[in-house]
Amino acid sequence: MNCACTNPAPRLWLVRHARPLVAPGICYGRLDMQADAQATADAAQALHLALPADCLLVHSPLRRCRQLARALQALRPGLASAVDSRLLEMDFGEWEGQPWDALDRSAIDAWAADLAGHAPDRGESLATMLRRVDEALQQTSRGSVGDGAARDTVWITHAGVARCVQWLMREGSALPQAAQWTLPAPDFGGWLALDLPLPR
Repeated sequence: MNCACTNPAPRLWLVRHARPLVAPGICYGRLDMQADAQATADAAQALHLALPADCLLVHSPLRRCRQLARALQALRPGLASAVDSRLLEMDFGEWEGQPWDALDRSAIDAWAADLAGHAPDRGESLATMLRRVDEALQQTSRGSVGDGAARDTVWITHAGVARCVQWLMREGSALPQAAQWTLPAPDFGGWLALDLPLPR
């Protein structure tokens, strides 16, 4: 009897770092702080149990993501990792480190009125972020089957990157309005596992 079996599509695991050591209500995008050590260890253990045996690991250069990558590697000694700055959180410029409720209301309103094109004070626009995440996503899609064997890829990254990936998979190159930017993000230490799109 012939079996028409096919290999499952490779998946992208969008893993969010554990809870960072920062006060509630602070805008912290690119601020480089540590995550809670026990929460990181718990997240690494859960991820270790969920991931397939053979996968690729890439992480944001920020400490809270490096912590989780290293904790996972301690559980999987043969798992190599790579750093990719395209997986950084959005750069909020002069807003970073400030309480959200202390920011100038007119500046936030200007950002909301042009979510894709407007950059927070000396920061990064969402359109710019979408471009860099899309570049990483396309490279990951090509590389996951580059040696003829489909392999899952794990990104240890941030909430904003997880939302960008979902938008790109659903809407392609279209730019979102504020009312459309309602995509879910994993909880701290959690993840989404998505089938990788075909590279464009």
